[in-house]
Amino acid sequence: QVQLVESGGGLVQAGGSLRLSCAASGRAFSTYSMGWFRQAPGKEREFVAGISSRAVSTYYADSVKGRFTISRDNAKNTVLLQMSSLKPEDTAVYYCSTVNGRLGLGPWGQGTTVTVSS
Repeated sequence: QVQLVESGGGLVQAGGSLRLSCAASGRAFSTYSMGWFRQAPGKEREFVAGISSRAVSTYYADSVKGRFTISRDNAKNTVLLQMSSLKPEDTAVYYCSTVNGRLGLGPWGQGTTVTVSS
């Protein structure tokens, strides 16, 4: 099973950009579909973006489509989330996880916090 560590969060103004990174340990990383999720204060964790094991397909929540891009580098055991045109409603703790479609299967790391100021 993989272990996941997220990084790259921070404070950014509305309209700005951030790139999140998820570093995975484990030799089977390239066999997993991966995804990003987020949890805003007082809300349930929600799906943000997913990518198939060989990066053949990507898919997004409607709320981030056209603004966020998910990618992966299986040689480096890394999943990235490039976020642009950020909005205050994107403020949340962001997590990566193995996925089945839009369902997060875990494991869940500590997450990385993104704060977008208006």
